[in-house]
Amino acid sequence: MGERWRGTQNQLLAFSSLANTFVQSVLASHSSSPRKTTCNFVCDFWDCSDESQCGYHQEYSSLHSPFACDFEEDTCGWQDISTSGYRWLRDQAGSTFGSPELRSDHTFGTDLGWFMVVGTHQGKEPATAILRSPVLHEAAPTCEIRLRYHGNIQGRDVVNLQIELTHNSETLMLWQSLGRVGGSGWQELVVTTGRIQGDFWVSVHRDSWASSTSLHSFPDVSLLAPGSGTTLFLCSAPQSSCTSSQQHCNNYACVALTQLCDGEDNCGDASDENQVSCINHKITDFENGLGEWENTTGWVITRGSEASVASAEPVRDHSKNSASGSFLLTKADQGTPAVLVSPGFHPSTTNSCFTFYYYLHGSEAGSLQLFLQSQDPESHQMNLIRTRQGDLGAAWVRDKVTLYSKNPFWVRTAGDQGLSLCPFCFSGTPTDNSFHPQRLKTYVPQPPLTPADIFCEPGQFSCGELCLSPEQLCDFVPQCAGGVDEENCGTNFESGPGGWRDASVGSLQWQRIRAQDSSDPKTDALGNEAGYFLSVQRAWGQLMGVARVRTPVLGPSGPGCTLKMAYYLQGNPQGILSLGVIEDGTHKLAWSIQRNSNATWTWVTVPLGERMRPFQLELLGLVVFSAPGTKGIAVDEITFVNCNPTVTTEKDTGEGWTRHFMYLDPTSPPARGMGARLLTAPQVSPAHNECLSFWYHLYGPQIGTLSLTLRRTGEADTHLWARTGTHGNRWHQAWATLSHPSDSSEKYQLAFEAHRNGYHGNIAVDDITVRPGPCWAPRRCSFENSDCGFLSSGQGAWQRRGNATGSTIKGPRADHTTETREGHYMIVDTSPSALPQGQTALLTSEEYSPLAQPGCLTFWYHLSLQNPGTFRVHVDEGKRRQVFSVNAPGGFAWRLGSVDVQPEKAWKVVFEAVGAGVEHTYMAVDDLYLKDGLCPQPGSCDFESDMCSWSHTAWPGLGGYSWDWSSGAIPSRYPQPSVDHTLGTETGHFAFFDTSVLGPGGRAAWLQSEPLPPTPTGGSCLRFWYYMGFPEHFYKGELKVLLLSSQGLLILWGTEAYLRQQWLEGHVQVTSPVEFQIIFEATLGGQPVLGPIALDDIVYQAGRSCEPPVPTREDSKSATIPVVTVTLLAALLLGLLAFGMWRRMKKGDHPFKKQEETTAASGFDNVVFNSVSLPQENLFVMVGGGAGDQKFGLPSPS
Repeated sequence: MGERWRGTQNQLLAFSSLANTFVQSVLASHSSSPRKTTCNFVCDFWDCSDESQCGYHQEYSSLHSPFACDFEEDTCGWQDISTSGYRWLRDQAGSTFGSPELRSDHTFGTDLGWFMVVGTHQGKEPATAILRSPVLHEAAPTCEIRLRYHGNIQGRDVVNLQIELTHNSETLMLWQSLGRVGGSGWQELVVTTGRIQGDFWVSVHRDSWASSTSLHSFPDVSLLAPGSGTTLFLCSAPQSSCTSSQQHCNNYACVALTQLCDGEDNCGDASDENQVSCINHKITDFENGLGEWENTTGWVITRGSEASVASAEPVRDHSKNSASGSFLLTKADQGTPAVLVSPGFHPSTTNSCFTFYYYLHGSEAGSLQLFLQSQDPESHQMNLIRTRQGDLGAAWVRDKVTLYSKNPFWVRTAGDQGLSLCPFCFSGTPTDNSFHPQRLKTYVPQPPLTPADIFCEPGQFSCGELCLSPEQLCDFVPQCAGGVDEENCGTNFESGPGGWRDASVGSLQWQRIRAQDSSDPKTDALGNEAGYFLSVQRAWGQLMGVARVRTPVLGPSGPGCTLKMAYYLQGNPQGILSLGVIEDGTHKLAWSIQRNSNATWTWVTVPLGERMRPFQLELLGLVVFSAPGTKGIAVDEITFVNCNPTVTTEKDTGEGWTRHFMYLDPTSPPARGMGARLLTAPQVSPAHNECLSFWYHLYGPQIGTLSLTLRRTGEADTHLWARTGTHGNRWHQAWATLSHPSDSSEKYQLAFEAHRNGYHGNIAVDDITVRPGPCWAPRRCSFENSDCGFLSSGQGAWQRRGNATGSTIKGPRADHTTETREGHYMIVDTSPSALPQGQTALLTSEEYSPLAQPGCLTFWYHLSLQNPGTFRVHVDEGKRRQVFSVNAPGGFAWRLGSVDVQPEKAWKVVFEAVGAGVEHTYMAVDDLYLKDGLCPQPGSCDFESDMCSWSHTAWPGLGGYSWDWSSGAIPSRYPQPSVDHTLGTETGHFAFFDTSVLGPGGRAAWLQSEPLPPTPTGGSCLRFWYYMGFPEHFYKGELKVLLLSSQGLLILWGTEAYLRQQWLEGHVQVTSPVEFQIIFEATLGGQPVLGPIALDDIVYQAGRSCEPPVPTREDSKSATIPVVTVTLLAALLLGLLAFGMWRRMKKGDHPFKKQEETTAASGFDNVVFNSVSLPQENLFVMVGGGAGDQKFGLPSPS
């Protein structure tokens, strides 16, 4: 979550850092004490060259940070210091094998970006890969390391990712994963270094232990991208002058007055913490005990070195930033807070304050409460002055409380699990700390009990006579009178914060503010001056970061759930307001705004959709209050609309889709994930069977898969339909039959899911309709998600399965659709025990509608190596008619079968397997397709109706790119020919590929034929027309013809010229003694260039030679008379033409006459003849000229 706002956050934080770069470089030489000028987060030279190889570059536009590395240019000085073959490498997603989930870097969100990666550990012994930064100098207390990491653990492999910091002789553990390097996508990690004096370096350790799964080469990839968000913020640097809110340090640095005497070395020379300046401040660092503090119960003094590896306890204190430093830790029993009491203080009516550091991590139930307790013997009143709750991360957070009391007082600190305390700093006058009985009381104020609390179980919510479990709160289903169980769920601010809890740790925080107490805005969203709203305010935290506020746990929500709110945003140059969703430990951005609201309240609606419990919403705000014109950020009137999951609204059913369509663009900035889901509201079926009809659009060389799934509560999802890869820039209609239990009224949901392969293309869905009754048999079936209504009958049994199902039946190693083990097909076991010799197994489709025009039925079949028997195909129109038969052993490849059909009545297709009685045999069928028009010859295609039998599957090993099918009349975001070759018009179709999407790390796209039988003696001829539209004298695209067989991969033909933008003919003689496939490969040999490669009119002529035959002597004799006749006629015509021209010239009417001498049209129409094929050239023969060329859409000849 937050890719967009985080980039801007770094940009705003960098303004103040970069503004004084010149002053820093000038004054660096005037510092009173010598300091190292390299790798100290200060640009001492005008070009910042002293900071260029320090684990970061001086500035990156992609990260908007002064000190960051995105690994796009180099490693920025990070080095691999591993001692084994298990190492860190700089790599790209497009070239990382063995990690199918890693599709992009984080910086640009594409497969062309760079990062640091650890490969698969293949060894039997444990190994550690270590990546270390250069030696750095002087980290400020506010220094943070921000990075993105990507992890994937499968099987029983155990991994550990650690971030360590080494300075002096001590190594600090900043963070470790403890085997939690999972999750989807890039995860953000922020670790604080604390104040580091002198030299230090950061190292990243990735441990892996051998296991049974790793021996099988399961993906075991953990990636770290310190540059993809790494930000090392500046320490204080010398400045010529300080502002009125700052103070000069002894080293001429400037620090804020609020940073004086706070227990941190903010100056860099500790002059802000000297005893003279802090004489009125009493500091307790717990290095020598509790001092004057009194532990009434539950607190212990400990060190970071004593923390266990698996605990969430601090591994270092704050005072010394060391594992040997001491701090306080709660050890009280659950439900019993640990209580710590301060020494007594005199009444305070001035600016007495209490500064402290706390560490709240490891539990959402952890909490900190500060009370001011009066020493008045009559009341001993205890007022809550500060409270924090929840997991705030593994960092020491500063806080400051101003103390006001008319009576002497104590400060009472109460903490639950997960709380640690470090230095306390009081500025006030202590009283006599002699024994006082009230001081040692462990009492902490608790909310008053209601009558219902008496009979409700602990932890339950009581309303009237109801006792609700925590899971029933904030579930969008009101159960108590007046809906009080849904009140504190992130909505109303009039009576309190509405359930929102501040989780900020930096200099900004969210607070509930009354409008009349606010400088801006002066009213709430409804215009009331007495109203309340949630606003971003200054805070005492020392860490960088945005203001965060979170809701309680919510959900589940319905598919139509939306959030509506009003916001106010006025920053300079601009502020940032974002809404995120926290789900399964990941943060996802739901909405963000980075422009001002013109000093007015603005309303916005954010779709949340269906989500399972638990999830939380998080508001993030960032604004620079010190910038002139900044007024602040506020939100108000938050409401949840249609979030009740048990209620269905008309809007949820999809009304309005007839005028719009649902669209997914993987290249849009928020599209960081690999998939998206479009879900209906719960539906009730009026019939046993329904037919769902819809139109879909799959377009682009890396677009991926669109699937349709039916869901019912408590049941496994039913996969109804799926398509993979580009289908051209056009809409296609599809159908799916929805089958429901006849005796069930249970609701169901439909889900369209899109999973992308890369970042080029788009997916859309439109015109979804449902009608009673089943659909006609589908014209296309891949068996990936269902059996498409096919029924098995006869002696044997056809089954839908894949090779990864664990079935005992042997079968193809991969299906034909996806060419993976996970793909599905229909298979029948033809072993004697399953299908005795001569017995049959039938696979019968649903009914197809009659065909008014001829059609082509294609299917792919796979037969075992040993003869399984006879495979037949029938067309059944009430009477079966055999249209296809084969009786031979198979092989390792799928083969294409095709038959021409034109039934006049409703009909079915029947696949028949006749057993041969041979053990370990089978027959399989996949990818059935009924299309219009007659079937083409094997290996041939004019691309007018589709890609014929040519496969454009995206091969992961080649980058996942695929050829597309289009025409000049179809709009395209990629360059393509304006006309095809078959028709010579813009309506004609062709296959094409844009090589610019390959990028510098891309490889190739394959267009692959069906398996073809061995060629006869002398070979066969492959003819084709190709188009290469590259800029002349720039770069060359490459088109190759490959032959793939069991004997290997052979290059038959290739060209790489920057050829003219016209169709050219190519031909190649093909010879293979074994079964083979032809492959057209489109690729680049270097840098990307914008330009298409296209193919059309592929003709495979079996047993034919590409060279014209040499005439024999008999042929010459037989051709003598016709040749002489033609010669005489030609001579006669030339004579008549010469006589006519002589007569015209004699009259002065000749074609070379000056232009002003003739204005009459020639009387000839513009006629275009068929192009004549010559080697490597096209000759266009025309009569006439002018605008007709453009009308016919002809390419200009070179």
